[in-house]
Amino acid sequence: MTVVRGLYERFRQLIHEAAKFGVVGVVGVLITNGGYALLHTKFGMGPVSATTVATIVATAVSYVANRYWSFRHRERTSVAREGTIFFVLNGIGLLIQDAVVAFNFYILGFGHNKAAEFIALNAGIALATLFRFWSYRKWVWAAPADAGASAGGRQPLSPAAPPSVAHSAAHQHAPGQNGNGAGPHSPDLLHANGRRRTDRSARTGWDD
Repeated sequence: MTVVRGLYERFRQLIHEAAKFGVVGVVGVLITNGGYALLHTKFGMGPVSATTVATIVATAVSYVANRYWSFRHRERTSVAREGTIFFVLNGIGLLIQDAVVAFNFYILGFGHNKAAEFIALNAGIALATLFRFWSYRKWVWAAPADAGASAGGRQPLSPAAPPSVAHSAAHQHAPGQNGNGAGPHSPDLLHANGRRRTDRSARTGWDD
């Protein structure tokens, strides 16, 4: 249990985002499948066209849900920028999805097999969903700046030394009053005639 909890704590944000994204994705799948069935089966629209229209509607719904729920804690920019990148990435996802549907219909020739159509449609949705989740997190709603700095292993700068510490260090290295680097209580002082005077004789004024 400790290992499982450790993994959960490490990937908690990813798990929560994936779960919310999955819920939104299920809603999108229902919209896509329902729209495809309505447009292709009932109104006779071509399979690729029906997939495209249904996916566009599902994409609009998923943008609102992901922005204000799945990734609401991430970095935000303008709606225009996010919307543009979002729909461009979904266009790529749509191409992935359409490619699978077209491969099933035109290459494999299973256009009149309802089970094959369903499998192809949802296989394309699955591949496109993986691409969307990865690309949304990378380009549409990026991780917060502080989280990125922590993930990069950057360490905060050490605080500057207090003025009192700097003053104390400077005082310890300051030259003495006699100009030769010795402090006022240096044990050995030179007399004017060159004889060395001890600290006691310096205080009494007499040479030893």
